[in-house]
Amino acid sequence: MKNDVRTVDERSTGGTSERSGAKAGARRPDPLPISQWPLFASAFLLPPRFTPPRVKNDRRYRSLDKYRFVFWFLSIPLVLYAIFVISPFFQAFYYSLTDWTGFSSDFSFVGLDNYSRLMDDPTFWQSMRNSLFLLVVAPLATLAMGLFFAFMLQAGGRGKKNEAVSGVTGAKFYKIVYFFPQVISVAIIGVVWAAMFDPITGPLNEVLRLAGLDSLTQNWLADPNIALWCVLFVLCWMFVGFYVVLFSAAMGAIPKEIYEAALLDGARRPTTFFRVTLPLIRDTVHTGWIYMGIQALDAFAIVHIMTINKGGPGDSTLVTPVYLYKKAFDSGEAGYATAIGVLLLLVTMAFSVVMMLFSRRERIEY
Repeated sequence: MKNDVRTVDERSTGGTSERSGAKAGARRPDPLPISQWPLFASAFLLPPRFTPPRVKNDRRYRSLDKYRFVFWFLSIPLVLYAIFVISPFFQAFYYSLTDWTGFSSDFSFVGLDNYSRLMDDPTFWQSMRNSLFLLVVAPLATLAMGLFFAFMLQAGGRGKKNEAVSGVTGAKFYKIVYFFPQVISVAIIGVVWAAMFDPITGPLNEVLRLAGLDSLTQNWLADPNIALWCVLFVLCWMFVGFYVVLFSAAMGAIPKEIYEAALLDGARRPTTFFRVTLPLIRDTVHTGWIYMGIQALDAFAIVHIMTINKGGPGDSTLVTPVYLYKKAFDSGEAGYATAIGVLLLLVTMAFSVVMMLFSRRERIEY
């Protein structure tokens, strides 16, 4: 009996050693000799039917064929992206080093003169201050309102039967109402709100007169101290509905059991929001902050339609994209305007990088 067991063990051990030897024999392909690089490179760029037989019979052909498919599959989209998206950035930087007027093909290379001129341009710095003001305040106000409304729509109700938390009554209808500005053209929004703030025929002053507050009526978009705040209000009104829907979807993905556990521990709604909801949707909030910041830096249409196009209050509402437009098309200084665009690009990229660095943390799984 012992001899039989010993025989079985020896057989099993021998089988294991044979399999190990087989695995050891399946070595990786040897490195490709330098003399064969041109042949494999040409085969990588050719269709499979034109692949030389010498390459097809090589053990490395399977890997080459796999990467060749990926290369040809992505090559056309990447070429189109490089031509229509990436190359304009390099062209813009080149034109920012010239004195191009934008109305002719004649220009000369001036180096960094446009950038040195920007450093001494008070109007540019005023426009940059206004843009940075919108960059800081617009995301803060818009995301705060979006979070509040979304939390009310998802967990602000009294609670239905068999549900620990529920949204307010008519939550789906409110989402549609909040999101409605997103389907309206920016030009229409600018014209409508410019009419709302009109000092003579605007509804805002008329409501104040009916309420007996005639002392508060004024030319809203012509006052240097108030015009930019009016633009900020419209900008937040435009985008708050988008973030209500975005944050509602993020909050809806949080398991109800987490809210139930918080309620059992005696947490109220403010505590639940700051200790449960906000940490779990932090990644969504950071993404929304970056997107809203970029929208605030690009407040060209609203500012131009509401204030600049109406003969607004000087430079108090001038933002950098509008100043770029005026220099390019009103003053015929396309080279200088391109330098402004390059600096605006750098500011946008710096803002995005900073926000992404602040959002780096361990992902919470639930």
